[in-house]
Amino acid sequence: MHVVIMGCGRVGSSLAAELEAAGHSVAIIDQTREAFRRLGPGFKGITVNGVGFDRDILREAGIERADAFAAVSNGDNSNILAARVAREAFAVEKVVARIYDPGRAEIYQRLGIPTVATVLWTTDQILRNLIPEGSKSEWRDASGRVLLCEMYPHNNWYGRAILLIDELTPARVAFITRLGVGIIPDEHTVLQEGDLIHVMVAEEDTARVEAILAQSPQAERS
Repeated sequence: MHVVIMGCGRVGSSLAAELEAAGHSVAIIDQTREAFRRLGPGFKGITVNGVGFDRDILREAGIERADAFAAVSNGDNSNILAARVAREAFAVEKVVARIYDPGRAEIYQRLGIPTVATVLWTTDQILRNLIPEGSKSEWRDASGRVLLCEMYPHNNWYGRAILLIDELTPARVAFITRLGVGIIPDEHTVLQEGDLIHVMVAEEDTARVEAILAQSPQAERS
């Protein structure tokens, strides 16, 4: 993947380092040239000095070939504007914006741009939006055997009944998050693109559930 990051502060520089260590190419934008010192001498990605919502600056950072974009500067307005430009002007598939005001974060979440307010912010949460894969444990019972996990399905699961997951895997769907709102599904709920799926699963079954969801449901039924 090629990932463009706006903002080379503590979060942006940490995110760049983690993405590069995971084998992804990274470009990072900041208005202050000195900010790039946080990246250290080993950083091999692209550094672009400029305003992160300027289209020419974004092109210089490789936005036209980017698979993901993260706006993590210290300004809400700049972050959401840059996120919208990346999504709407350059059709970047995975976009996430850091928002300091939790109330505003909820509004933008409803517009379809994943946002995380500062009080909840971690690098891990950004990575979960940019490069989702496998599962992420959100809760574990006292015995350690039962997990609440966020799972990432193959695209062919979208448009199908959510309870098909219960039918074809040893997991049970606890709830889904749609446009920032939690929903307890029933037999009429259809999985939509962008939904976050949260399942209850025994620890020993986690890998099996990941493997089933990673392929089309037709493959599991055949």
